[in-house]
Amino acid sequence: MITSNSLVSVIIPAYNAEKYIRQAIESALSQTYANIEVLVVDDGSTDTTPEIVREFSVQDSRVILLQQPNAGVAAARNSAIKNSKGEFIAPLDADDIWHPKKLEKQVDCFAQSEKTVGLVYTWSFFLDENGQQMSYCQCAQVEGKVLVRLIFENSPGNSSCPLIRRSCLEALGSYDCHYKEQNAQGCEDWDLYLRIAENYEFRVVPECLVGYRQVVGSMSFNDAPMVKGYKIILKGLEQRHPNIPTKLYQWSIAHFYWYIALKCRGSKDHRKALHYLSKTVQLDSLYLLNASLYYVALHCFLKILSTPLGTLPFWLVHQYWKNFSKQVLPASRKPKLEPLQIYQFQSRRRFPRNYFTWLLKQRLNHFEEQYGNELIV
Repeated sequence: MITSNSLVSVIIPAYNAEKYIRQAIESALSQTYANIEVLVVDDGSTDTTPEIVREFSVQDSRVILLQQPNAGVAAARNSAIKNSKGEFIAPLDADDIWHPKKLEKQVDCFAQSEKTVGLVYTWSFFLDENGQQMSYCQCAQVEGKVLVRLIFENSPGNSSCPLIRRSCLEALGSYDCHYKEQNAQGCEDWDLYLRIAENYEFRVVPECLVGYRQVVGSMSFNDAPMVKGYKIILKGLEQRHPNIPTKLYQWSIAHFYWYIALKCRGSKDHRKALHYLSKTVQLDSLYLLNASLYYVALHCFLKILSTPLGTLPFWLVHQYWKNFSKQVLPASRKPKLEPLQIYQFQSRRRFPRNYFTWLLKQRLNHFEEQYGNELIV
């Protein structure tokens, strides 16, 4: 039975995270839901990460430092889960931060849900390396039996969003460490969510309560292992669910390539971004209706030119797009935030008003009606 006093175990894997680990721990300790333990796993750091964590553990007995030789983020999370005692597991990456009410709202959601609910996630928005908001929040409104949607895209968004019922992990297993051995790490959280979705329902707290930091050079931008891991996971799904139509896999990998293209563009690898944009369109022609794809492609192409002649056309295109967006798209909502001012952020959901997004949703809705119930174990 879930009570207002159920223990929540916050698990933080940390490798050379001295720049951000303090902010992550502070955001966990600042939760209005006080019955927590914070387990930080130092995954063989060579910087001052363990010393920073020890400072917190001396001041607050809820903070526990675990240390191990470098074994990867999945192994670090599993080590924290093994040593935790909570009824719920709340992963938090060392460079992300939480709103103070995140855990309180998620535990309340669990308390109002059936036992068939195994995971409650929340929305997030991107932060840059300096803690400034980069874009509107990820706002997936996917609940219940979510396997079909989850195959298409990672609805929870990132590993710092979910609160997971411990019994789910005991029944299904934790994060899979074999991906690192195959140099295919980066999608272990999605793999876990899929396994949970095969057996349990999801719920969402529709508020932006996570600041998801984009750090150039981090795992989030290491495209080759992520793509390899993504394909391995899809292959495993195909083996477990032979009745899944091939087109859902194609849509899924195309959507993932679009995501990777945006990541590559953000890390200024414009050639690789164009490569993934091309693969996106090859696998799913619906993306030809995505106006943003043309803007990103032109941006990358002009950046590759790297000449003064390339700068002017890009500036003109950018100005045109900015004016077009003001007339056609919703107003941008990007409050400037200091690293810990996420606490004061009032979430505002932004709905893309374009034909491509509407068609994408209609196609998935139709697919869900046909195959959704068949894909649940």
